This record gives sequence, structure tokens and C-alpha cells, in this order.
Amino acid sequence: MTVYFIGAGPGAADLITVRGARTLASCRVCLYAGSLVPRELLAECPPHARLVDTARLDLDRIAEEMIRAHEEGHDVARLHSGDPSVFSAVAEQMRRLDAAGVPYEVVPGVPAFAAAAAALKRELTVPTVGQTVILTRIAQQATPMPPGEDLATLGRSGALLVLHLAARYADRVVEELLPHYGADCPAAVVAMASRPEELVLRGTLADIADQVKAAGVVRTAVIVVGRTLTASAFRDSHLYSPERDRSRDHVC
Repeated sequence: MTVYFIGAGPGAADLITVRGARTLASCRVCLYAGSLVPRELLAECPPHARLVDTARLDLDRIAEEMIRAHEEGHDVARLHSGDPSVFSAVAEQMRRLDAAGVPYEVVPGVPAFAAAAAALKRELTVPTVGQTVILTRIAQQATPMPPGEDLATLGRSGALLVLHLAARYADRVVEELLPHYGADCPAAVVAMASRPEELVLRGTLADIADQVKAAGVVRTAVIVVGRTLTASAFRDSHLYSPERDRSRDHVC
């Protein structure tokens, strides 16, 4: 049978994709991170499905659950918050399944940074202001960052940065980015994006860390830093420009 790594979305139960919901409804076993995945999604599982909260399980135990289900002939829904392609720890699970000969597929989901941009009502890429978005985190108590991926290095690009797993260390983020972006650079923090308790903080590198502390935000948040957050005086995109030659748009 098959293990399906399903992106559950950023938090709101109705932001799972149609494909994700249909796949979930077809699997007799569901592994989910109880601390991150909305419990309302579990209602999509078939009646009498085996539900396993992985919040307190290590990698070995998680792999054992998936391999056991496979041996019993059951498809598995492995629910991950956001989208499985970033900061989801699916790579090491896939490696275990490869070694065990268990087939798997990936069903993408709405990532946290997209939900944050929606909450901010901003396009993260703006013509002539910024066309690059860097998704990253900082090394603290988690796995060390690879050489050349520290904030000081990434900050030299001037690109818009989206930091996951960093709200607890907002002071350090500001300290490392100030030399490259300046104190007046727009910054924002979105906590619990798309959920009823969603919190949006807007400011600059000069004050965003203080706002984070005052609000008590320590987890389930992304930090966004870059000039596109407040850009308004920019050129219209060439995509809809009246000067664009559209005669070739439908030519094969």
C-alpha cells in the first residue's frame, strides 16, 4: 500500500487542498502531529480509522507505525502542517521508507509563508523592489545551519527573508540583519496564521523584536523582513502592460 505525505496547511482546517482531503478520507491509518494539525481535519478520516498522534514519537516509532500499516495492507495518511516541501522533516521519513521498500507519494499543501502573506495582504515579490524570497530559519537548539546559510550571509542579498522557527529569538534575528537591511527596514510577524487566534505584528527592524516580546509570541510564527512589505511606488508588472505584445501568447 502507499504512505501519503499530506500538507495539512497552515492551521485553518479548510485550507487543506481538495486532493489532500480526498486522500485523507481514503486512508485507514492517519499519523498526525497533534500539536500542529487541527483536530477538525481528523473528521475527514474514514470511520474506525487508526489515528496516531506523533507529537511524542521519535523517528523510529513513526517509521514503525507506517511500515506496520503497509504490512497490514492499509494506506497511510501522514499529515504535516503547512507544505511537506519545507521544514517538515519528511526527508528522513522518506529515507526510512525507501530502505523498507514502502511506496509513498506527496500531496502539497498551503505553506505557512503563503498564509502569512495573505494575512499581511501583501505580494512578497514586487516589480523593481524585490523579486527574491528566501525561506530560512536560524540555528539555536535545532539542527545547525549549513555553512554559508547564516543570517549574516543571507542578509547580504537584501532579498525578502521569511524566517520559520525563530520568533523566540527575534532579538538575535534583528541583531544579525540590521547591518544589511537598516533599522528602518519593514518587518512583520504573523503568529497562528489563518487560525481564529491569528496575530499580526507590523513594524521595522527597530521595533519588531520589542513587539514580539510584548505580545508573548514564541512559537507557530514566521518573521518577514524586506522592503516589499510596504512598497507602493513601483512599476506595474510587464505581465499586464498595454505595451506587451500579446499576439504570441497562444502560439504553440
